[in-house]
Amino acid sequence: MSYWMQWLTKPIDRRVYLTGNVMVNKYYGSCLCGRVSYEVSGDFDAFYLCHCSRCQKDTGSAHAANLFAKAGRLVWLKGETDVTHYQHPGSLDTKSFCQCCGSALPSFAESINCVVVPAGSLDTPISVTPTAKIFVADCAAWSVDLSNVPSYDALPGQVNQDSK
Repeated sequence: MSYWMQWLTKPIDRRVYLTGNVMVNKYYGSCLCGRVSYEVSGDFDAFYLCHCSRCQKDTGSAHAANLFAKAGRLVWLKGETDVTHYQHPGSLDTKSFCQCCGSALPSFAESINCVVVPAGSLDTPISVTPTAKIFVADCAAWSVDLSNVPSYDALPGQVNQDSK
């Protein structure tokens, strides 16, 4: 069994949330249109950049960037009825998203007993850095080495404006 599967399937101790004086980290996030917002309580155990072909399709990009909280608790603050869930047949691949704007949102993956949070959906800054790149054998050829690609603070040729 791979390290990834061993970590995902190891049992967790949920007693940490039953102690009265333990400070629990809270993170907040939302979708692009603002109809859905959530809170995740607990610590992130891992932060994977997944390059598998399903995550490429799921995100429309080179990889997914997901945080995993095995002892985490997910609470929808608003818009829970706007959250749609998709489970890819015959796999562990699960996706939750806003049915209005399509933004990726957290889900509780029962198969691994874990809250999975798309990093880009967080509004709260995190200090966690990626744990690993996984399924790199499936990496999109165009994204293998981006070190020579120019970087810009805004769209090239446009006046730097705040787009929020």
